[in-house]
Amino acid sequence: MSKYMLIMRNSGSVEKLEDMDFEAVINAMGAYNESMINAGVMVGGDGLTDAAQGAVVEFTTEAPIVTDGPYGELHELFNGFWTIEVATREEAIEWAGRAPLGPGNKIEVRRMTDETDFADHADNEYLQKEQEWRAQEGAAKPAADPA
Repeated sequence: MSKYMLIMRNSGSVEKLEDMDFEAVINAMGAYNESMINAGVMVGGDGLTDAAQGAVVEFTTEAPIVTDGPYGELHELFNGFWTIEVATREEAIEWAGRAPLGPGNKIEVRRMTDETDFADHADNEYLQKEQEWRAQEGAAKPAADPA
């Protein structure tokens, strides 16, 4: 199984929310998330605040340059993401296609790297540490409430 990130791109649709029944938007997204949880593919996901509340750290000079939002062109912004774990790229695309999004939105589907992408460097100190960090992170997560 591979992990994929589904990146929700905003093409001005956020501004259209003022004209929408926000409760209906929440319900549609909730049902979509629930379908992925019930299928056992959703690992995580969140929405993001308005770009005006963000910043960009740019590495074009010796010292990084920080620019407050809004930043980038409208088509460059993204306003949420899901992390899913599925067998194939095609399955990830299928899940992306089920998102309850209207015209002007896009979802970028990207496979997240894993240890197989770095097999030629398996003896690297930091790759080995990362495996330890991930194991510690998994051990630190609380068990699901059986109630």
